[in-house]
Amino acid sequence: MAKKEEKHSALQELKQHIKNKDLQRLYFFHGEETFLLNHYLGQIRKQLLDPLTESFNFHRLTSETFDILSFADAVENLPMMAESTLVQVDDIDLFKMSEADRTKMTEILSDIPEYCTVVFTYLTVGWKPDKRLKKLWDAVDSNGIIVEFAKQEQRDLVAWITRHFAAHKKRISSELCVYLIEITGGTMTALAGEIDKICAYSGSDEIRKTDIDAVTEPVLDAVVFQMTDLLSAGRYDQAMLKLQQLLKMQQEPIFVLGAVGSHFRRIATARTLMDNGRSSSELQKLYAPMPDFAARKTMEAARRYSPEFCRKAAQMVLETDYKMKTSFDDNERLLEFLVLQLAQEARNG
Repeated sequence: MAKKEEKHSALQELKQHIKNKDLQRLYFFHGEETFLLNHYLGQIRKQLLDPLTESFNFHRLTSETFDILSFADAVENLPMMAESTLVQVDDIDLFKMSEADRTKMTEILSDIPEYCTVVFTYLTVGWKPDKRLKKLWDAVDSNGIIVEFAKQEQRDLVAWITRHFAAHKKRISSELCVYLIEITGGTMTALAGEIDKICAYSGSDEIRKTDIDAVTEPVLDAVVFQMTDLLSAGRYDQAMLKLQQLLKMQQEPIFVLGAVGSHFRRIATARTLMDNGRSSSELQKLYAPMPDFAARKTMEAARRYSPEFCRKAAQMVLETDYKMKTSFDDNERLLEFLVLQLAQEARNG
């Protein structure tokens, strides 16, 4: 709970800085929700930079252009015909730099000029601070604000999706919002693109499930979840149809098998937690980052499977994986056989 509150407080602090036009000198942006990350990065640029002088006062460094001297120059450059400068540094792991560069970075981060705001962003490189490098970590922790843009909770996403459809003069039910979240993986980046496609396709003021299904390609994990839900509900023919859908999406059988295995491992963990009186929040901790709605749904799925089934499912997945890697059998056929085996075990309880 403390970690979640810390994430929210850092984001709330950033929002307050933007609202009060009181941006600080140093930020570190990371997290799975890149839509929000880019949104707030845009808000910072809009507040600090004037379009007429932006080319003089905005300095962006990437893994291809970054070196410690260029960074130092960018931070120290005085603003031209403006009050502020902005330095954006993308995907640079400060803690993997040479010792000399870390020492210089520590000095820079500890003394950023009042006119300069520095934002480090982490999109393709993970944010993994090494607190053993005490001097650098202290400079980061003391002078910077670390903002994680995590996946949003289902309630917040439903409200956000509803507003975005309303902006297109379209209505959508809460149930269909949840369905859209489930099949896209629940990131705002994915949802924003799908909302545009659905609105362009739909000729009605009211969005229907057929509109969503017509233009939205579900992510692999979403279809696997649907397939296992159908198995647990005893709808075995439909589960097989979901597998065919995955194969028609030109997903490699070994990747589908990996998703099936991961899903059943989460279900087995949820079943164990449930049997020991634990809640979905414990599952979130074990599989972080895992949105609250995904954890609850996994716990619900686990209720329909016995511990014995979970053990057998894990064994079947391992055996299928071995056959895919060692036999000359057709991988799609092996997947189909696995689903049939899982269906039989589900029947037996």
